[in-house]
Amino acid sequence: MEIEICELPAISVVGMEGGAKPGHNPACALWEKANARFGEVDGLALRDENGAPVGIWGAMSDFSRSFLPWEDGFSQGLYLAGVQVPPEALPPEGWVKWTLPAFACLRVRAEGNYEAAFRAGLDELKRRGLTLAGAVQECQRPAEGGQMYLFFPFKRL
Repeated sequence: MEIEICELPAISVVGMEGGAKPGHNPACALWEKANARFGEVDGLALRDENGAPVGIWGAMSDFSRSFLPWEDGFSQGLYLAGVQVPPEALPPEGWVKWTLPAFACLRVRAEGNYEAAFRAGLDELKRRGLTLAGAVQECQRPAEGGQMYLFFPFKRL
């Protein structure tokens, strides 16, 4: 599993928001809703030189919207299923915009097993003597065939 330290700049994401509680994770339903209505935000998406969206984000925050880690064993918090947009983008009706703060992160390339990548990121933070300082963020890169990365913030920039 590929793990490296990187700096994640502030990222703006427009998406569908929901809250997770033990026994209820809304991510799948939010992705279905966001994908079904993607045409409403397609024109807002930041794109690479080939026209692909630069990032499809599963953004997360604690309930205070401070982008702290999810609570209760990473089972409670807010989730935003969306696409990366310019900071000045305005979300259409029914959509929500978050701007994630800049962090120093461990970036874990998820090789098909989200749970294993999540555990590997937490283990690597511990091994390096680092403390999780923000909610873990998920990003799929369309230009890389939909490759998913997990970002484990350890320091606000």
